[in-house]
Amino acid sequence: MDFSQFNDAERNHLQRVMEQKQMKDFLKLYSGLVERCFTDCVNDFTSKALTTKEEGCVQKCADKFLKHSERIGQRFAEANAEMMGGNK
Repeated sequence: MDFSQFNDAERNHLQRVMEQKQMKDFLKLYSGLVERCFTDCVNDFTSKALTTKEEGCVQKCADKFLKHSERIGQRFAEANAEMMGGNK
């Protein structure tokens, strides 16, 4: 997006809004990851600590979730690049 038509105050405001949106999106992603992996992996509430099995499950769950998110991001970037290339 071209911000050159905006003055400094407007650009600064837009920058803050975009940063807040990015933080909100990150927290939503993180919260979803925690909820999903906790629900899928944690079964024993008799101890404060995770069991070895639960710990392994959480690690695999988080790895899978992050790899999936990375792959979606790559596909989005590829589609975006294709659209930008098609506009020339």
